[in-house]
Amino acid sequence: MSLLQVKNVSKYFGSLVAVNDISMTVEPGELRAVIGPNGAGKTTFFNLITGSFTPSAGRIVFDGRDVTDLLPARRVWCGIARTFQVTEVFPELTVRENLRIPVEVASGFRLSAWLSHAEDEKIRSRVSELIDMGGLKLKADRQVGELSHGDQRATEIMALALKPRLLLLDEPTAGMGDQETYDITQLIRRLHKDGKLTIVLIEHDMRVVFHLAIASWCSIKASSSPKARRRKSPPTRPSRPPISARRRERGRMTAALPKGFRLITARVTSCTG
Repeated sequence: MSLLQVKNVSKYFGSLVAVNDISMTVEPGELRAVIGPNGAGKTTFFNLITGSFTPSAGRIVFDGRDVTDLLPARRVWCGIARTFQVTEVFPELTVRENLRIPVEVASGFRLSAWLSHAEDEKIRSRVSELIDMGGLKLKADRQVGELSHGDQRATEIMALALKPRLLLLDEPTAGMGDQETYDITQLIRRLHKDGKLTIVLIEHDMRVVFHLAIASWCSIKASSSPKARRRKSPPTRPSRPPISARRRERGRMTAALPKGFRLITARVTSCTG
């Protein structure tokens, strides 16, 4: 059974068509990337999956259950977790404290004032595992507000990585330098490969998409129907730049890649693993 099925979903804001007849199926254990230019409707698409917006048309099915009209909080309890473009953490708390809060909630202790010694040790152990997986061991007792944007994002992702059925990441590397981008990409790889998480991410940086595709054996798929693509396609194939110009551009992109990245040539529309 597919974990997520988006069936011909559209979203209109008055005369503005933000999402138009999109369908997508995500199987358990897959890693998918949704790509496209600014204003293409990617975040709106996530908002439809998580319940922040109600579709104008179409249905959303999660693990065999129609969740189209389900409230966002109910979808969280079904196992859907997401990040936003703006990092959502408690800046005045330490990394360890930021991670302990969701661990306690996921363990069923959100309304418990006191924990037994055994329960406390179990939670501490799980928090330590998340800190190690996120590469945050040396910063575990520092306030998150003091950390770099990359470390704050890693803290947020690890806080959500408590075995959700589906993890949605909205531009996880936005605003980061090369090294931070590489670190977050490696973290996503570990969560998918070692944590066995099903992940769908929105990403503008094609180096990240290519790197995850190489590492996770992703295939490339389109995000709109073939009919819609035909309607939008120009009648003639656009001319390509001269070979010399393409070689110079490839050299420039290769030189900009951080350590651990390699450039591949592909015709890309979206990524699924």
